[in-house]
Amino acid sequence: MVFPTFTEQDFHVFAIDGLETRMEALQREIQPKFSTIGEHVSAHLTNKLGDTVYTHIARHARRTVNPPEETWVAWATNKRGYKAHPHFQLGLRDTFVFAWFALIYECEQKQQFANNFLKNVQKYSNQIPKDFYISLDHTIPDVTLVKTLDKENWESIMKRLATVKKAEFLCGMLIPRKEAVSLNGNVLQKKIEKTFDQLLPLYHLSFE
Repeated sequence: MVFPTFTEQDFHVFAIDGLETRMEALQREIQPKFSTIGEHVSAHLTNKLGDTVYTHIARHARRTVNPPEETWVAWATNKRGYKAHPHFQLGLRDTFVFAWFALIYECEQKQQFANNFLKNVQKYSNQIPKDFYISLDHTIPDVTLVKTLDKENWESIMKRLATVKKAEFLCGMLIPRKEAVSLNGNVLQKKIEKTFDQLLPLYHLSFE
């Protein structure tokens, strides 16, 4: 089973007007790729975690008017869903591909993760590659480069994550659109799996 690649046509989906027409394009162009990628990565993560990891493709089912500005496939050890659990994501929006470790607003382990991180901010922040990014809201494209954050920044992020119900924390790699369309399947697969391997300490921290 060949690992899929992303093309300019995939990114063009986000320029399509209208919820129904954009969703049709997502289902036709991108979700079949997510299904194949999901099988590869779930096997990799299952091996790494020693626990069965399930694939969940975003369906954007709650949307009634606005078309999605990004789409993704997620992996979690829960078979029924991923949003309430620490999970991994791979997705794209019009300008980049992202590969995240994610704690979104429904996640039950946010406070536990943040409190564990705050016990040794220097140690845990140093485990994150400096060329990774973080996002504090998965619904907007704003991201921050890890190497620009100091101890005080990390403390502020984690305190908010522990106390604000809607707070989120996503951390990982971004691949600019131009680079993403140039990568063959083998290179893309290795890049994604290496990123998730580097994020495993954060995943484990959410369960300690």
